[in-house]
Amino acid sequence: MTSAYQSWHTANLVALDLEGSGAQERDDEQILEIAAIRLVNGKPDMATAYATCLDPGRPIPARPWISPGLSGLALQGEPAFAEIRDTLLARLQGTYLVGHNVSVDWRLLHRHLPELTLAGLIDTYRLAKTADLSGKLSLTDLLARLRLTGAVTTAAPASRPHRALWDTTGAALLLPALIRQHFSSEPTLQQLLDVAGIPTTPASPATPPSPANQGTLFD
Repeated sequence: MTSAYQSWHTANLVALDLEGSGAQERDDEQILEIAAIRLVNGKPDMATAYATCLDPGRPIPARPWISPGLSGLALQGEPAFAEIRDTLLARLQGTYLVGHNVSVDWRLLHRHLPELTLAGLIDTYRLAKTADLSGKLSLTDLLARLRLTGAVTTAAPASRPHRALWDTTGAALLLPALIRQHFSSEPTLQQLLDVAGIPTTPASPATPPSPANQGTLFD
């Protein structure tokens, strides 16, 4: 049983990233790719990492926020979400999900998998803000600043930035680096949750910006 007073790295942590078709689609937003990596003693267990693309059942328009290689009919023939539902439940049920802006991933995952119950959410973006790091706080910027980009690429050589496996690996490596930046000693799970935890009740997404003001996923 998880205790709030245990060390953070002994908790049941799973890093997660989703690539979706875009929040502007609201209830029709599809999961295009998903990756999940268990953290063992605070490190990503790449031997048991899980990653897959998903067939959304329709072409995906090539929009600025769609990750490379996921538009058009590129995902035709990949598993449907229904085919991986049980696998995701087995891997994620009762865990603490770790991610960069993890509330975005959780909102979409919860919509497609409402029966999934989590122990909590840990946001590396929120932790980076609390650690008072200067400059941009995107995942790729933080990894570069902390000299972790090479380690991510080595751990996930078949992936690339802004794809699910690469970004999940990045979040898994970023978490302990940010903990070292913020805490003077090894924090308990509760201490980590106090600064990086967010509610598991998904908030309704904000009204999407117009295409002219959308920007890109990679800013």
